[in-house]
Amino acid sequence: MAIDKTREKILDVADKLFGKFGFHKTSMDEIAKISRKAKGSLYYHFSSKEELFKEVVSNEIINFKKQLSEIVNNKKEKPSNRIKKFLITRMKLLNDAANYHDTLRADFFEHYHFIDDLRAAHDEWEKTMLKQLVLEGVENGEFVVNTDLDTTLDVILMTVKGLEIPFFLQEKYEKYHTNFEYLVEVYVDAFKK
Repeated sequence: MAIDKTREKILDVADKLFGKFGFHKTSMDEIAKISRKAKGSLYYHFSSKEELFKEVVSNEIINFKKQLSEIVNNKKEKPSNRIKKFLITRMKLLNDAANYHDTLRADFFEHYHFIDDLRAAHDEWEKTMLKQLVLEGVENGEFVVNTDLDTTLDVILMTVKGLEIPFFLQEKYEKYHTNFEYLVEVYVDAFKK
C-alpha cells in the first residue's frame, strides 16, 4: 500500500511539474525534492525520466478515453450528436492536457520516440470509436456511407490532429474553438442521407 502511495505521489508531482515547465525543463531531482521522496525511490518506480513522462501522458490519455467513451456509449443520443460531442470534447480535453501538448513540439517528436506507441494506440482507438458511431448511424438509417469509411475517417482525424499545434502550442483554441464546431458539422453532414 505504501509503495502504491509513493508511486501516486511521484506521478502527481511529475504531472504538475511537466505540465508547468515541460519535459525538457523538469528534472528528476526536482520531482524527488517536491514529492519529498528520495531520488532512488523515483528510480525504483520509473527507470528513467522518459518512462515517468510516458506514464504521466498515459494517465492523461486514460482520462481522455474514459470521458470520450461515455459519449460513445450514450445510446440515448443519435450517432450524429455523439460524433459532434466526441470531436468537440476531444479538443476541449486536449486543451487541458498540458503534458500531451509537450509531445506535439517538433524537438520533442524528433528526439524522443518513446511516446510514439502511446500516440499510435490512441489514434487507432479514436478511429475505432468514430467508426463504431458511423456504423451505428448506418444501421439505424441516419447515415449512408458512399466512400471507403476507413479512408474518410483517416482524413477527418488528420484534419482534426492538424489543428492541435495551432490550437494548443500557439494557444489559439479559445479564439477558434467555436469555428471548429462548424467544421464538425461538415464532418457529420458528410455521412447524412
